[in-house]
Amino acid sequence: MSQETEKEIQNNQEENTSEDVESVKNLTEETAVEASEETPEETPEETPEETSEDTSEDTKEDTENADKEKEKEKDKPFWRDILEMFIYFVAVFLLAFLIVTFVGQRTVVDGSSMSPTLSDKDNLIVDKISYRFTDPKRFDVVVFPYQHAKRTFYIKRIIGLPGETVQIDPEGNIYIDGQILDEDYGAETILNPGRADVPITLGPDEYFVMGDNRNNSSDSRDYMVGNINRKDLVGRAFVRIYPFKDFCIIKHGEE
Repeated sequence: MSQETEKEIQNNQEENTSEDVESVKNLTEETAVEASEETPEETPEETPEETSEDTSEDTKEDTENADKEKEKEKDKPFWRDILEMFIYFVAVFLLAFLIVTFVGQRTVVDGSSMSPTLSDKDNLIVDKISYRFTDPKRFDVVVFPYQHAKRTFYIKRIIGLPGETVQIDPEGNIYIDGQILDEDYGAETILNPGRADVPITLGPDEYFVMGDNRNNSSDSRDYMVGNINRKDLVGRAFVRIYPFKDFCIIKHGEE
C-alpha cells in the first residue's frame, strides 16, 4: 500500500472519530434539556434560618417595648405615686366605714348577762342592715347604746313588742297582754321583777328587753335602762366568730 493511501485512510478515521464525538456531545445536551423540561418546579420552603430570624425580631420588639414601659415608669412624677396611694387608702377607709355603718360591725360581749346563750368575751358580728327592711321580732338578740355612758352598748333579748303590755308576777312569770309568755331562754326563775311588777304598756316604737341571765342583768326592768326605742337599736347579733370552737349563728326565737 502506498503512503498516500495510508494518509487518506488515517484522515478518514480522524474525521469519523470527530463526528462521533460531536454526535455524543449533541446527544448529551439534548438529554440534559429534556431532563430540565421534565423536572417540576418546586416551591421553596422557609428555612430554619428564616424562622429563627423572625423569632429573634419578635423577641427584640418585646424587649424594646419593655424598655419603653420602664422609661415611662421612670418618667412618672413622684407626686403621682403619692396621689395614687392616697386615693387607695381613702377608698379602703370609705369601704370599711360603709360596712361598719350600714352592714355589720364586730362587738365583744362584756359580762354574763346573756349567759348561757352568750358568754363574757364572746366576739360577735352584729347585723345592722336587716332592721332597715324588717321589724324587730320577739326573742331577737339586739344591741343598743346605754344612754347613761358613752361608748357603752348593751346586748339583750326582745321580750315585749310595740303596743304590748308587759308584767312580771312575784313567781317570776312574764305576762304579755295578760297571757303568760311561753319561753325558755331564762337561765332561772326571775327573782326581781323590777319596774315590771306593775303592767308596762309599750309605745308604738318601744321594746321591752331582758338578759337571758335574768337575775344578773341590767335591762328594761331597771329604770336606768327602761324601754328601748326602735331608733336606738343598732342591729341584731348575727354570728359568734370567737372563740373559734364556739363559732355559730346566733339563734333568734321567731325565725
